[in-house]
Amino acid sequence: MSKENRQDHVVLFTNSSILTRMVWAPPRTSSPCCIASSYKPDSTWTKMSTEWLTDWTCLLKGLRDLIAGCIQAVRDCNTFALTTVICLLLLFAWYCYRVGKDQPRSPFATVNLLIQSSDAKGLQNGFAYCHSRECVRCTHNDGLNQKLYHNLQEYAKRYSWSGMGRIHKGIREQGRYLNDRPSIQKPEVFFLPDLPTMPYFSRDAQKHDVELLEQNFAAILSEFEVIYKAFSNCSLPLGWKINSTPTGEWYTFYLVNQGVCIPANCKKCPRTYRLLGSLRTFIGNNVFGNACISVLTPGTVITEHYGPTNIRIRCHLGLRIPASCELVVGGEPQCWAEGHCLLFDDSFLHTAFHEGSAEEGPRVIFMVDLWHPNVAAAERQALDSIFAPGR
Repeated sequence: MSKENRQDHVVLFTNSSILTRMVWAPPRTSSPCCIASSYKPDSTWTKMSTEWLTDWTCLLKGLRDLIAGCIQAVRDCNTFALTTVICLLLLFAWYCYRVGKDQPRSPFATVNLLIQSSDAKGLQNGFAYCHSRECVRCTHNDGLNQKLYHNLQEYAKRYSWSGMGRIHKGIREQGRYLNDRPSIQKPEVFFLPDLPTMPYFSRDAQKHDVELLEQNFAAILSEFEVIYKAFSNCSLPLGWKINSTPTGEWYTFYLVNQGVCIPANCKKCPRTYRLLGSLRTFIGNNVFGNACISVLTPGTVITEHYGPTNIRIRCHLGLRIPASCELVVGGEPQCWAEGHCLLFDDSFLHTAFHEGSAEEGPRVIFMVDLWHPNVAAAERQALDSIFAPGR
């Protein structure tokens, strides 16, 4: 082999060895001792851990001291304090027992208690009790006058101040009107000044609507009889409301409640509901408007009370009227008659009772709220806007 060839082989061999070492040389690893010796703890993390442990120690110490303090307080409690607490608890239990014992016992009494506990959503029985914060009768708002004036301003800017003088005066001096009215007439929510005041109105006050209601007496009565059959000794039918009375039972079935239509109830009384649309003076668009069937069982007395406003007159169409039933408005008694309407201003102090026997059955009327005949058309439109449901 020539000298040049031998040199080439040496170079090739040397390059191959170097390449082999580059490819197959095992990776250099550090021993655990090297890793441990090279780690330096983070001073920030150490400080945070120390603070965290210190906080937990303080918290546990505080909790321990609190528990110890409570135990010591119980030990230090004297006999007189314990006796006082026990006596108060016994008095409260006795009061609860008497209140429950004095509740009227009727076929529906147990059911009514179940309604309050079982209907968590407040929908199953429709209107067992009123819990609405928007209820115009149940909610007393100290800023009501300011709210009403704001609503009136919005309406007047959109339409006109023309014809709003009486409403403006009523809102401006509402506090004086409600407080200074004679006790015989004290509307609870809104008083419109300069309206003729009388406990009862003649049929001619709203002649068209009175005649229309009386012409449809048979249809309204037949629909009542259908929904009343749903009553039984074990349930309160859907859609019926039971009202508070000192004695007896007072049930109402609303088609329109404070200006809000009740679709499920209207479907059960379709002809009566369509009739409401034919009435010229029915208050159907504000919170003072209602339409319902009202039932008083024998022995029922409705406590004397005032209506919310004097802008309406309440119309009662007699459906079933036993003897010994009477309505008293402003101290003047009147009797219902089957198939005839009775008109009155419920802002006067009024009450109703059924003193008949159980064999006579319930007193039943169809109640509907109509506009006071002296409230002008422009005022009705403004009041519908001011007292619109939900405002």
